[in-house]
Amino acid sequence: MSAIAAAAAALSIPTSLCRSSKFTAKKAVKGGFAVSAIIGEEGELVDRKNLWMTIFEVEDPRSKVPQCKGKFLDVNQALEVARYDIQYCDWKARQDVLAIMLLHEKVVQVLNPLAREYKSIGTLKKELAELQEELAVAHNQVHISEARIGTALDKLAYMETLVNDRLLQDRNTMEFNVSTSTPSTSAESLDTVKTRHPRRSLNVSGPVQSYHARLKNFWYPVAFSADLKDDTMVPTDCFEEPWVIFRGKDGKPGCVQNTCAHRACPLHLGSVNEGRIQCPYHGWEYSTDGKCEKMPSTRLLNIKIRALPCLEQEGMIWIWPGDDPPTANLPSLLPPSEFQIHAEIVMELPVEHGLLLDNLLDLAHAPFTHTSTFAKGWSVPSLVKFLTPASGLQGYWDPYPIDMEFRPPCMVLSTIGISKPGKLEGQNTGECSTHLHQLHVCLPSSRQKTRLLYRMSLDFAPVLKHVPFIQYLWRHFAEKVLNEDLRLVLGQQERMLNGANVWNWPVSYDKLGVRYRLWRDAVEQGSKRLPFEKSA
Repeated sequence: MSAIAAAAAALSIPTSLCRSSKFTAKKAVKGGFAVSAIIGEEGELVDRKNLWMTIFEVEDPRSKVPQCKGKFLDVNQALEVARYDIQYCDWKARQDVLAIMLLHEKVVQVLNPLAREYKSIGTLKKELAELQEELAVAHNQVHISEARIGTALDKLAYMETLVNDRLLQDRNTMEFNVSTSTPSTSAESLDTVKTRHPRRSLNVSGPVQSYHARLKNFWYPVAFSADLKDDTMVPTDCFEEPWVIFRGKDGKPGCVQNTCAHRACPLHLGSVNEGRIQCPYHGWEYSTDGKCEKMPSTRLLNIKIRALPCLEQEGMIWIWPGDDPPTANLPSLLPPSEFQIHAEIVMELPVEHGLLLDNLLDLAHAPFTHTSTFAKGWSVPSLVKFLTPASGLQGYWDPYPIDMEFRPPCMVLSTIGISKPGKLEGQNTGECSTHLHQLHVCLPSSRQKTRLLYRMSLDFAPVLKHVPFIQYLWRHFAEKVLNEDLRLVLGQQERMLNGANVWNWPVSYDKLGVRYRLWRDAVEQGSKRLPFEKSA
């Protein structure tokens, strides 16, 4: 017999209750009072009274007091007396425990309901205030949501009307296909006339044509001021013509033809001396107005190369490549005042500038194209919309917290609401606490080449400007994002040159790109009033 079984026999305790694997004690706290319970092997709560009947219904040993004769007890008599003493102590202890448990049960029954229901006045006031605040926030959010839904539906309906009925020019003619059905068994014939309704579309296909002269009559940003020092030059192509920018004696920038009048040598291979650009071939020197002011080793001739109007504003160098007189005002491209500029990057890309603008004005492609950069982890919305006024080239994306604008002739400005790098926050930029502002300038260098100027600004983390070599990190990230787009746009360009229409079937989220194309068509056609102009 095991030790547990022997002890059970001595104390008159059922052996089953001494097996630790059968029952375990579990304590719970209800209303601040400790409550004991007996939990069965499977974890179910066993009725206390049934257990008490098993544990406490032990026979009273006082009726079985051992009768001992003589002054001295033998071994068996001594064991019998000891066994009686143990049984009596066990019985008495059980009775005491039973009395305590019965009293405890009564206390729990009386006090537990009070403990469950009682709350201090301070606690009730606090909970009521929290509920009122949550109710007010929810009520306000309902009104905001209703207003946003109403505005979105109105703008979406108006957008569809513009796209389907007014914006896209009809490039196809009505086609009538008349087909005759096979005679039926009753020898009756039926002629069915099928009418194909015209589909409105843009036609951007075939080799890129020479740029129209009217497209040149705008101010174009060509360089960042920080890249143009007093003794440096910035060569650039614009509308398939080579130009070079440098600073004159007065520190103001100038733009002249990047070809020496003497032997057509590229001037940017030379140097800047005392505000004049010097040809590396024979040392001829030109001022910012294109006049040749020095001809070493020969008599000075009255020679002048072509120069363009050139201005500097808000950290950028602008030129006017057109034949019309330049306008007096330059558009502002600075970010809002709360932003600080963190990066200015220039890239030369082997793609036509219109295709690059099409890409930048489209955000619906992000969760499919930019899966390893800024759109990593973005979900694919069931509906993407760009909401904008009837007249205008700006608006906001829904459901993304991004505002965007096309600024003629070749600029895209966007403000993105973020919570941390690569993560969007909220449904519109107004709901976001931190923002990224971007400027993309797509300068048309040639029919298959674009000079891209990129400026990135933040309204948070100003300390990043002082991190050593941070500009290399920004450039690496910008190039990584751009390469995700470039492989697709280059594929578009290749197919476009072979006759494919890259605007064959516009849909609702193509709205801003379509407006850019219609604006550009109107410029090249010489329209007196350009579409989508803001009302005065």
